Amino acid sequence: MQRLQVHREDVTLSYLDSGGAGPVVVLLHGLAGSAQELEATAGALSDGYRVLALDQRGHGHSTRRPGDLSRRAYVQDVVALIDTAAGGGPVSVVGQSMGAHTALLLAAWHPHLVQRLVLLEGGVGGGAEDYSAQLGDWFASWPVPFASRQAAVEHFEGTPIATAWAQDLQEREDGFWPRFDADVMQAAIAAVAQRARWSEWQQVQAPTLLVQAQRSGLDAAEVDRMLELRPGTGHVVVPDAGHDVHLDQPRAWTQLLRRYLDTAHAPSSD
Repeated sequence: MQRLQVHREDVTLSYLDSGGAGPVVVLLHGLAGSAQELEATAGALSDGYRVLALDQRGHGHSTRRPGDLSRRAYVQDVVALIDTAAGGGPVSVVGQSMGAHTALLLAAWHPHLVQRLVLLEGGVGGGAEDYSAQLGDWFASWPVPFASRQAAVEHFEGTPIATAWAQDLQEREDGFWPRFDADVMQAAIAAVAQRARWSEWQQVQAPTLLVQAQRSGLDAAEVDRMLELRPGTGHVVVPDAGHDVHLDQPRAWTQLLRRYLDTAHAPSSD
């Protein structure tokens, strides 16, 4: 995949582009992640789709300390990507966790841009007031710099998400550093937790698939209400997976995603 950039206002946005022809699919990672962890997902789609995987602001190779960390700023970044790299859409948008929240708001506020919506372990937001502070403290507690990528993997007990984070660490003279700052992550997730976006969820017009892990990070009552409010929403639970389904069960995830997108783009029999 080729790494390219979009420039808008106070940020430079980095993204991976699979190139080629076919319907466009935009991938949005979760908090503290990056486009790099979605390369396997992109690869599973690359023979039929053009995939754009964005490093959201404050993450990856995009501007590390943007001045605006509001939900609207994150959404407008995706609008800029679609306008610049995808001819203004419409596209399929696939988001995980915080990226799913960004995708949901994009579909609500800019329905003409979103053809299909896939939410991987993502809901309407809201939550405990101290949630963002707890996450910020956890990120700040990391013993950085790490001496090596392997040291980072071992610190986080060798989990799939630890391996993904370690692969994307930035190498400096004194060791390996995350491509994000703890206070930026705290502020970004605080905007998600600020309030539940039930109104926006009901505004979404695009056909939607909600993919949940067996060991989900989503509240069961929230999922039930989402499905009740939009009864046409697809819902799949992936066995033996935690919140990072795309890393815990990559084959199951990519197969179900590919089936969903292929069905949406299948030629009509009329």
